[in-house]
Amino acid sequence: MTRQIIRITGEDRVDFLQGLVTNDVTRAPCWAALLTPQGKYLADFLIVPQDDALLIDVHADLTEDLMRRLTLYKLRSKVTLEPVDMTVARGTGPAPEGAVADPRHEALGWRLYGGTGEDGSDWDAIRVAHTIPETLIELLPNESFILEAGFERLHGVDFRKGCYVGQEVTARMKHKAELRKGLTTLRIEGEAPVGTPITRDGRAVGTLFTQSNGRGIAHVRFDRLGEGMEAGAARAFVE
Repeated sequence: MTRQIIRITGEDRVDFLQGLVTNDVTRAPCWAALLTPQGKYLADFLIVPQDDALLIDVHADLTEDLMRRLTLYKLRSKVTLEPVDMTVARGTGPAPEGAVADPRHEALGWRLYGGTGEDGSDWDAIRVAHTIPETLIELLPNESFILEAGFERLHGVDFRKGCYVGQEVTARMKHKAELRKGLTTLRIEGEAPVGTPITRDGRAVGTLFTQSNGRGIAHVRFDRLGEGMEAGAARAFVE
């Protein structure tokens, strides 16, 4: 697990993030995302209160861009943003003292900030079983939309909190009759690399991502699901 912690201090820390991210920071710990003004995903992270600070737990590869964007939004807010050297442990067994429950899904267990090690949980199997997207696999900056990625089901967006960057587009998608595209879990026979296109009768259905135990997370057009789907050399089936 390659994570980086950004520590935010200062009297405006909650209000600063509240106007930017998809979830209600006043109810942290929470999972949230930063979006473009057009509603596309840029980064997802856990927000965890710790003493007089908020910790942002983000994929290490997105840290530089996230820091740059948060700094641009800082303006006159009384906050300090600082990447810190802090380890993150996680597991699904009994939680150690000081651990925080992962707010996305109970199957993801706990995280301990300042702790080390893992308990051997099969994280890909857990994510596939519950259709939970992963940063830079199913969640792609400047491409993904959070509602298609399951953020509402996984408690990553709050529609009552007020404005944030990308809120207008996200709200419009929410109030559609139904989403035409999104993540789902399919049964897979065979193997295919992450990112393999899924087709059916020569028409594009979607893309296959993480796979485990004969199942895989896919981003699909729901109206094109059906018998005869292929993903490279593998076959895909609706469960």
